[in-house]
Amino acid sequence: MAQMMKRPRLKAINLLNDFKIAATFIDDSIFTIDFKPFFDISPGLAPLKNPSVFAGAIVDEWGWTLEWPELDIQIGADTLWLDAQAQNAQDENTRIFAQWRARHGLSLTDAARALGMTPRTMTAYGSGKRPVPRYIALACKGWETEQL
Repeated sequence: MAQMMKRPRLKAINLLNDFKIAATFIDDSIFTIDFKPFFDISPGLAPLKNPSVFAGAIVDEWGWTLEWPELDIQIGADTLWLDAQAQNAQDENTRIFAQWRARHGLSLTDAARALGMTPRTMTAYGSGKRPVPRYIALACKGWETEQL
């Protein structure tokens, strides 16, 4: 039976071709995550560009991180969850919202506070139960501009 996720944790990974991973989370949701875009924006991940090194990925024993122990590289399950949401979003507004949260490490509560919304509404957007309206995507961009 699927567990409810208060915080995303990994259950398992399946390495795919071309630097992709199928990540299974504890709620039994499965998302494909493409790591190639991360190589350009995260110089610390450069060693993973080698396919045999990338293939050394493991899930830590509690499911909190995906790691490459020999390289001391870890990526938190919550970060992977947000990246998966952004990469697998069904529409542009949802993608913008998920990427915004991922870039700034915002929980749904933090996102609600930043946008002046209720946590319940943010949870509906974050879980995909409600589509992210265009004005929310624009508010994310506006919030980001104010932070500069």
